[in-house]
Amino acid sequence: MSTNTQRLQVLIPESLQRRIRKAAQRSRVSAGAWVRRAIERELAGERPAADPLDRLSSLGAPTGDIEQMLAEIEAGRG
Repeated sequence: MSTNTQRLQVLIPESLQRRIRKAAQRSRVSAGAWVRRAIERELAGERPAADPLDRLSSLGAPTGDIEQMLAEIEAGRG
């Protein structure tokens, strides 16, 4: 990052803040670093790869208790 930095305050909804924090944790960077990278990618016209967890959650696939799901899988093998 440049030594000549400026502060930018942007108000965002709490839900977006949570998503940014989770994405930053997955990328192992601070939320600020993650946002700076996202802004740079957008300004450069780059499209980031879809977040696999976001993609999975958008599928609307059935979910349930892991023990129940494993039991159902095992029962189907019989």
